[in-house]
Amino acid sequence: MTGRAWPVDGPTVSADAKTDATADAKACCAAAYGSDVVALLLGESYHPGGLALTRRLADRLALRPGAAVLDVASGRGATALLLARSYKADVTGVDLSAANVSAATQAATATGTAGACGSVRFRLGDAERLPVPDTAFDAVVCECAFCTFPDKATAATEFARVLRPGGRLGLTDVTVDRARLPAELAGLGGWIACVADARPLAEYAELLAAAGLRVTYTQRHDAAVAAMLDQIEARLTLVRMTARDRAEAAGLDFARAPAVLAAARAAIAEQIIGYGLLVAVRP
Repeated sequence: MTGRAWPVDGPTVSADAKTDATADAKACCAAAYGSDVVALLLGESYHPGGLALTRRLADRLALRPGAAVLDVASGRGATALLLARSYKADVTGVDLSAANVSAATQAATATGTAGACGSVRFRLGDAERLPVPDTAFDAVVCECAFCTFPDKATAATEFARVLRPGGRLGLTDVTVDRARLPAELAGLGGWIACVADARPLAEYAELLAAAGLRVTYTQRHDAAVAAMLDQIEARLTLVRMTARDRAEAAGLDFARAPAVLAAARAAIAEQIIGYGLLVAVRP
């Protein structure tokens, strides 16, 4: 990973350079979230609130057995597998990381969720160009990933495109007051940590509304971010002792980690960083 600030903007940057930088950011995020080191730090679920918050989101979507669900940025499959097992949904997971798609597919095979009702499958794909047909899904879920998409407006349009009329979007994500974001969290490392291009919850709602989705419910879960930081800090100690060389090779900077964690804790305390749940419907 590089330490280059993001986004790349300004009159001296060409369109090609911006395109290259966007591709670099996507590739770096995909590589990071597909790595075993990130799995060690974040555990089974890669987002604040864990699977308990996923259940809360799924309940808000009122999923029925056999519902066609698209999990965008599905990671290693924790959300998709839960929706297939507990809600008997027919889930398709899409992720930009080949390593994540492979790991999620193996997990689905191991848990026996490759059957008919309550099944799950995973495929490689970009959230801004979803590899699925129009109006194919009853619900779309996206957890702790929308904030990392360089072109959020296009991703929101893709959510709307693949939903059937009356279909629902369920989103959980980091929220940030960008004007007050500490410099330690504003670079590409912060992007990968889900904060550098996160927005206020109201701005997410505006992006979705512009794509033709009607927001019906929002709820804040700021405490979930602080709890995840506690988990990361504890796991950092474990990784330092058991897999330091592998972690550093993957780009984890142990020397810088305490300052970044401290900046994140302060930002949470000052309500600069939070977490939110949002549900929208395609009219």
